[in-house]
Amino acid sequence: MKTSLFDLAASCLIANEIEEKLLLTQQATQAWRNKLLSLESHEPMRLINQPGQPAKLVVVKPSDVPRRRLGTKLGLIALIHAIAHIEFNAINLAWDAIHRFRGLPDSFYDDWVTVASEEAYHFQLLRKRLKELDHDYGDLPAHNGLWDMALLTASDPLIRMALVPRVLEARGLDVTPGIIKRLRQIGDEKTIEILEIILCDEIGHVSIGSRWYNFFCNQRQIDPEKKFSELVNQYFGGQITGPFHYEARQKAGFTLNELSMLEGMEIPISRSNNCNF
Repeated sequence: MKTSLFDLAASCLIANEIEEKLLLTQQATQAWRNKLLSLESHEPMRLINQPGQPAKLVVVKPSDVPRRRLGTKLGLIALIHAIAHIEFNAINLAWDAIHRFRGLPDSFYDDWVTVASEEAYHFQLLRKRLKELDHDYGDLPAHNGLWDMALLTASDPLIRMALVPRVLEARGLDVTPGIIKRLRQIGDEKTIEILEIILCDEIGHVSIGSRWYNFFCNQRQIDPEKKFSELVNQYFGGQITGPFHYEARQKAGFTLNELSMLEGMEIPISRSNNCNF
């Protein structure tokens, strides 16, 4: 009897220790790619409302995360830690999509296993950089904005694909080029190299979200552009932080109509509590 991908996804999701989560992600990815796993589970689906995370990580409200200037060493560490936290959460989000949403085409699980693997790689790169700066993941407080949205969208894969990859994670496509520019001004080529890898891969991840969002809309005979506008209004009060990186977002599956809609909802960064950066 083959091991279930869903059961392994749950194990990855609840793992608290960093090394354990990374190892389980690597093992699950390899087993899936080698066709050693099934899409059947002999156990009821576990309701996982809180993913595993390091015990020392202090979770606070987004407004309580300390802000530091990038031009200082502590500011650089805080930036890298914040992005590492996003990538760590993204591992959990990928496994949660697999564990929670069942009965879908094999290609759905192919895509999200790939995302989990790549997010784990990003996290490892950032953690290594933190250690070079005499810190580690969990040394600074962080917030649970990404996971909070995962819980809000847990009942419907269409809403999950619309709002987690295409709103929250897509924010990284907008802000990363500016962060790279600022890092170049202080001569931090090591961190730039990591962020360039992440940016390239994240276009693919958001594209996966777009593809499956459109799949679910087509399946239900829903206009995807109209539905996206409705969901952004419903869950974000019609207010989205800009500016928007048109080229990256178009590569990631956004239509010009969607981007125009987002422009109409744009609010200044200073008023935003967006959970990505």
